[in-house]
Amino acid sequence: MTKLKLLTKGIIKDNPTFALVLGMCPTLGTTTSAINGMGMGVATLFVLILSNMVVSAVARFIPDKVRIPSYIVIISAFVTIVQLLIQAYIPSLYDTLGLFIPLIVVNCIVLGRAEAFANKHNVIDSALDGIGIGLGFTLSLTVIGLVREILGSGSAFGWKFMEPYGMLIFVLAPGAFLVLGYLMVLFKKLTTKKA
Repeated sequence: MTKLKLLTKGIIKDNPTFALVLGMCPTLGTTTSAINGMGMGVATLFVLILSNMVVSAVARFIPDKVRIPSYIVIISAFVTIVQLLIQAYIPSLYDTLGLFIPLIVVNCIVLGRAEAFANKHNVIDSALDGIGIGLGFTLSLTVIGLVREILGSGSAFGWKFMEPYGMLIFVLAPGAFLVLGYLMVLFKKLTTKKA
């Protein structure tokens, strides 16, 4: 597989949200606005890249019996760094995302990429995989958040440009399911090749 394919497959073919349907907890819980979705996506992107690289570098030294706990420790170190950075430099985002940041440790996307890809490939390929999957996750969370924000509050990235017309449901939990469902159908329609 070429480096470009490795980088781009996580954005479209193996998109964690729309194609693989992974990471639904942060997807549904943090996408009340585009900024929240983007913030969660970038935090996960950072953790994915660095944890993939470290897992790839140390995988051959880790015994099979403690492989998954070791990956969780590696991932949790990077999640702690991300959490402290967000808390220090973007406290408003930290207040909004709250509990979802520490939950990156057990996010099936991050742990799955460490187990399925990083422990079998070199550091560069693992970094590219982390970038691709992370960008796919970030883009999907941002799009879901943007659609929910536009329909629910008449704004985009916090900029109010229209009245919401009583569509408050889109910033509530049921709106997350509705938007995710319709965007998954649209994604499938756009990415399926006609026979």
